[in-house]
Amino acid sequence: MDNIRIAEKFNHMAKILEFKGESQFKTRAYTNAARTIKGLDEELLVLHKEGTIENIPGIGKILSSKIVEMLETGTFEAYERTKDEIPAGIIEIMNIPGIGPKTARLFYKKLGVQTLDELSRAAREHRIRRLPRMGEKQEEKILRSIVRQKKDKDHGRHPFVLAKDIAAEIRDFLDLSPDIEKVAIAGSLRRKQDTIGDIDIIAISEEPKKAISYFTGMEKVEEVLESGTTKASIIYPGNYHVDLRVVNRDSYGSMLQYFTGSKEHNIHLRKLALSKGYSLNEYGLTDEKTGELTKFSSEENLYNELGLGYLPPELREDRGEVETSLRGKLPRLIERKDIKGDFHVHSNWSDGANTMEELAEAAIQKGYEYIAITDHSYSTGVANGLSDKRLLEHIDAIDKLNEKYNDIRILSGTECDIKANGKLDYSNDLLEQLDIVIVAVHAGLDQDRKKITKRIVSALENEHVDIMAHPTGRKFGKRPPYDMDMETIIQAAKDNEKVLEINSSPWRLDLNDVNAKKAKEHGVMLAINTDTHIIDHMDNIAYGINIARRAWIESDDVLNTMKLKKICSRLGISKE
Repeated sequence: MDNIRIAEKFNHMAKILEFKGESQFKTRAYTNAARTIKGLDEELLVLHKEGTIENIPGIGKILSSKIVEMLETGTFEAYERTKDEIPAGIIEIMNIPGIGPKTARLFYKKLGVQTLDELSRAAREHRIRRLPRMGEKQEEKILRSIVRQKKDKDHGRHPFVLAKDIAAEIRDFLDLSPDIEKVAIAGSLRRKQDTIGDIDIIAISEEPKKAISYFTGMEKVEEVLESGTTKASIIYPGNYHVDLRVVNRDSYGSMLQYFTGSKEHNIHLRKLALSKGYSLNEYGLTDEKTGELTKFSSEENLYNELGLGYLPPELREDRGEVETSLRGKLPRLIERKDIKGDFHVHSNWSDGANTMEELAEAAIQKGYEYIAITDHSYSTGVANGLSDKRLLEHIDAIDKLNEKYNDIRILSGTECDIKANGKLDYSNDLLEQLDIVIVAVHAGLDQDRKKITKRIVSALENEHVDIMAHPTGRKFGKRPPYDMDMETIIQAAKDNEKVLEINSSPWRLDLNDVNAKKAKEHGVMLAINTDTHIIDHMDNIAYGINIARRAWIESDDVLNTMKLKKICSRLGISKE
């Protein structure tokens, strides 16, 4: 469980307690803790392993025990018990702008309102305006907020990392049905978009009614929106809209292609089909002259029939993939096996949970040829950033560790802060002693577009800098990208022969696919790194590869697909 979800759980707890009329002392403890947790740069899981959660300001023994309980179980017992003591729809009501716990309690006590629909009905019947501190304008505002919230809910998107787990859970359940032969995830999830709207699932079955019934009968289903003979839609916990379409074996390929999308890609394919005398839909190709329908059991056969090579799902965004395929020039997209190392890894010298030795051993298990230990510089104080003296000790420790291993090279590095004025935390004399220098922005995030762009460009012009980490600074659910001129940043990287990072943290995925593709088109080298803080984070490389594939990235576009010898040559470091 990550920081964002833990903070949200504490905020929910505070609202429930206030609704119940508990003391302000209790509610403020949870809201203050939630605010503190959202502001942390380090993950609570790391602090838990270090045994330092209680050291966070405002987090004492009681709250730290609840955090540990959430890290281990996904929730905490007091929250589940307290939540069961109020009507289920009250939390949704309290999420309406302008309706806090006290107002929700007023509606509940005076009007018996327990759900969003009941609140809407009370407003339409003008019962709210008659209550204390209410009125006509407040009633109208509440109605508008309900409409807006429902619209936002309908169009809400989920981070890929969360949606994939939900989809996998449902797929695994459907696989257990004796009436379902095969299950596949389609839609934006299959295209590996960084955020997901609806979850689309395709199933092969000769008993579609039974398959539909099995799907809608899942224990966790919160609401069945539709249940037909070949299609069903449900709401799954977490406000996930999930669609299932059941097909026979002969139409599986056509249906999977159609519902993988994207919409723009499918429109382009339909135009191509029309130029060849066919109409294309989810059932296959229909000859315009004879009306004969050709079904496809595989996507490959459908694409081949249109004169195309197989198009990987990640490319299906109508960004030139159809024309490129017709010319026979599709890229050989990067794969996991191409990665030879990781340049962005943190040890327990700063805010990581593991020793350098443990990280090296994990990298060896992954078959890596090299790994860079890039702990934070001193400006990132909350991350235990390294002083000049500690950085020199850090370099010495890596030198000693390299004497122990023959099957991996450990590179000495830093994730060096770019200060508000564009200068770096460390002097050039210090940076010169490192094997690799990564720079990043961690403070002054609200600078205007001109200042933050100039700040980053200044860092990229430093001769000792190698890589710009998480270039736009976004974090899902926490903050949007900086207000920066990405075109200027990419051009500066090209002019100074710097590398831009695709950060594989599932809460960053930064650069995104659009900017990574622009970087490639400008001839800028990329690095796919994990920003590891605990060993398990090293597996996040898969998320960065997803983004790279959506950006048409090939092995030669990525720095850490190079073998050690070539890396040493490029970075100007000894091969010893």
